[in-house]
Amino acid sequence: MPVRIPNSETRTFERVLAHYRIEQELAARLRSAPKEERRRLYTSLYDELFRRVHDHPQLTLKASAASRQAEVSARLKLLGPYLRPDATYLEVGPGDCALATAVAQQVRKVYAVDVSNEITVGVALPENFELAISDGCSIPVPERSVDVAYSDQLMEHLHADDAREQLQNIYQALKPGGVYLCITPNRLSGPHDVSRYFDEVATGFHLREYTVGELTKLFSATGFRKFKVLAGGGGHHLPLPPKLIRVVEWFLELFPRTFGRTLARGLPLRVILGAKLVARK
Repeated sequence: MPVRIPNSETRTFERVLAHYRIEQELAARLRSAPKEERRRLYTSLYDELFRRVHDHPQLTLKASAASRQAEVSARLKLLGPYLRPDATYLEVGPGDCALATAVAQQVRKVYAVDVSNEITVGVALPENFELAISDGCSIPVPERSVDVAYSDQLMEHLHADDAREQLQNIYQALKPGGVYLCITPNRLSGPHDVSRYFDEVATGFHLREYTVGELTKLFSATGFRKFKVLAGGGGHHLPLPPKLIRVVEWFLELFPRTFGRTLARGLPLRVILGAKLVARK
């Protein structure tokens, strides 16, 4: 079993291994569950993960005010061109709601949809903010009410069938001309969950990772018609045509898996492939 734990990982090997084994156990239950059971399991299994892995990065990031604020500031710059004072904003998978709470200061209404109760415990929410717990597919907001939808590191956590259904529900929630900004890690540089330290493909809660080509195909089938890709980081991004990204992905898939992944993880391909897809209804 290969182990590739970088120096940037602050936890001990034993704690990372414990996290990996717990997440594998829970993810296996989700992967094998029928559709109706998955609707219940998304909430219960993620709640169980955060209870059993007390040092999960999402929880420790929540405790680091400086790190969280830096991330929120970068995301606000990314979303800035799409936010207006009269806009309705939807965030799917808001985690600790730090970004969605910050956006609430700039828009008329915020909807936040998540599957887990645990990670939002103790969060103070503004008056124009509505939090809803989903079954992993549903988007419990009024149809055609949303101007800007956003998700970050979400689609890869869903069963492929559920991802398609959730995307359809996000599409229905958007007003005509509404925008969905979707960030998800690229399969060619993965895996990106905790199994990246141990496995060649994702075996944790990343149930499916996507290329930009796969993602735009899925979005097109749902009804989205206009696309662009934002490449960059730290709030500074360059718009690129999806066709260019697909050419790079095609080139990488010509190589053996290990070599192609090494190229994908290095600069400048890491920035190009780790892009953000902007789709307009």
